[in-house]
Amino acid sequence: MQTIVVVGSGVMGRGIAYVSAIGGFKVSLVDVNEKALESARNEINTIFSKGLQRGKITPEQEQQAKANLNFEHDLPAACQSADLIIEAVPEKAEIKKQVFETIEQYAPEHCLFATNTSTMSPTEIASYGKRADRTIAMHFFNPVHKMPLVEIVRGLETSDETAETIKNAAQKMGKETVVINEFPGFVTSRISCLVGNEAFYMLQEGLGTPEDIDKAIKLGLNFPMGPFELVDLVGLDARLNNLRYLHEKLGEKYRPAPLLEQYVRAGRLGRKTGKGVYDYTKKEELVKK
Repeated sequence: MQTIVVVGSGVMGRGIAYVSAIGGFKVSLVDVNEKALESARNEINTIFSKGLQRGKITPEQEQQAKANLNFEHDLPAACQSADLIIEAVPEKAEIKKQVFETIEQYAPEHCLFATNTSTMSPTEIASYGKRADRTIAMHFFNPVHKMPLVEIVRGLETSDETAETIKNAAQKMGKETVVINEFPGFVTSRISCLVGNEAFYMLQEGLGTPEDIDKAIKLGLNFPMGPFELVDLVGLDARLNNLRYLHEKLGEKYRPAPLLEQYVRAGRLGRKTGKGVYDYTKKEELVKK
């Protein structure tokens, strides 16, 4: 495998493109939104610069990775020479379906398909194309260039060869891997959604401030981030979508906290909007209720 196409230049897509290029793959990052693509280019350049400053990468690695990385608007053209296509668009079935129908039409026969999803069914997503044995989920974590794990999730018809090839590709990107069978929420999202949702119930009940709840989880349970810090990073809207999906599939324990739904209705989506549980437009982070 030499050529990877990443579809979607949002937070996850740009991170996947970066680690793929650093891993030695020839990479095309594709997005129809020109502003999003330019934003991705700027952020990736910043990651390169910080990586150099901190000794995470060498000048030679930066030079080679930049030479391997292209930014494209034309998905059909980019697909034609791909060995692996990683879809990293929003967690909405209709959007993923459009992408998979397009890549199925234009990708070469040998090309593998991967969906970057934290909860959705790779079996269902594989049904949008015609190569279920060569379709799998690669669940990357945010920020992609820092988080060490890729959760690889086999669909009902994913072949052993596909799973092994994807595992090797992820390891070449510098990632640790786990390979699991499909079930709603996989391993990590089921636990993360439970913890994060319970934290919103605690906040809703007046049990403590966001800062104190985050501090208790970090220092008492040795989590690297508190649940509110994490949800502000990944996006409250994304977390709500995941919870709604898990609630539908797995039952009442995943019912979204009303306060989370209220924050999303108010447009408080996290760092990407400047305000989520915390306010990033002010020096003090805590938003008074």
